[in-house]
Order: sequence, then C-alpha cells, then structure tokens
Amino acid sequence: MKAAKIFYDKVIFSDGAIVQMIIWQLPRSTQERPHGLKYSLFYGGQDGHIVGYDNESGKGDHKHIRDVQTRYKFVNVEAMVTDFLADVERIRNEHNE
Repeated sequence: MKAAKIFYDKVIFSDGAIVQMIIWQLPRSTQERPHGLKYSLFYGGQDGHIVGYDNESGKGDHKHIRDVQTRYKFVNVEAMVTDFLADVERIRNEHNE
C-alpha cells in the first residue's frame, strides 16, 4: 500500500505569496515517523521559502523559519497546522509593518 494523500490546501495571497499544505497517511508508522504521517507545509513568496514544516527522511519532524531549522514537537495534525499558520501570520505581519 502506498501513502495516501489525506489533506491538501493551497492559498495564493494577493501579494503572490503561497501557503501550501500536504499531508499523507503512510501505510505504517516508523521509528522516524511514529505518527504514521508524512507532511509538507510551505509558505513562500518572492523571497523564496520563508516558513516550512516537514518531516523529510533523515531529519524527522522539524520546521524552517527563513534560514533557521529547528526540531518540531509533533503533537497532532490540528496543533501542527495551527502552529504553522501562526508562524505564517507572524511573518506576514512583520513584513507589513
């Protein structure tokens, strides 16, 4: 069984910035992905990749804010999406001040 896409959303803001969120259910949990999910949450614009949450192989759950990568403590999908969107809003507000 392959991974199944369980969530997809994409928003393009009037300034051209993009929020794209994709979450897949894996066929089984692994040590690296005990929650059984693979995900990629992206926010970027003309300045490139600004905010990202993902769990690519070999790195586990982590997030990127501009050029800084830090571990991310995955609790559940709802909390992750809330955290991601809060980071996006914070960055957008900083940019518009």
